[in-house]
Amino acid sequence: MEKIFTTQLIGRLQKIDKQELDIEDGARLLAQALVGEGSIYIYGEDELEGVFLQAKFGQDPLPRVEKLTDDVLPSLSTADRVLIVTKNAQSEKVLELGKTLHEKQVSFMVLGVKDAKEVSPIENLAHAFVDLHLDKGLVPTMTGERKGFPYLLAALYVYHHMKFIIDDMIEDY
Repeated sequence: MEKIFTTQLIGRLQKIDKQELDIEDGARLLAQALVGEGSIYIYGEDELEGVFLQAKFGQDPLPRVEKLTDDVLPSLSTADRVLIVTKNAQSEKVLELGKTLHEKQVSFMVLGVKDAKEVSPIENLAHAFVDLHLDKGLVPTMTGERKGFPYLLAALYVYHHMKFIIDDMIEDY
């Protein structure tokens, strides 16, 4: 079972890699806050808050990164940037957050899982979208179900890609 999980995980990470331009667009968007007067705010749904924890408290933290909360939302400015990390890009909560940010003219990107068959409404609002490709579990069970949803692992994979790009951009700036 571990071999299946590893093989499937590698396959999903390779699918994420194919979104190189979207990852770069997202990194560029977030870097704009750091070369300007803004901050980067991260909303991580459930365990995906781990992306914020990595960005804020990790070995190599991002500067001027804060957690996006309902209390902070009204004070955001157009200089700020937001990263939304979600398991379900079609969720009502994510869509409402995206609409609020769009109305406030705050640029944002989304890392999330979307329905492979249709465009998520959040994709039309976000300035960048990266699909985590975890719409089903990685490992089949004896009952035909699938388990193994490494959302945080996939999101951190994208975050680290973006962090390297952001660091290069800031260094060049």
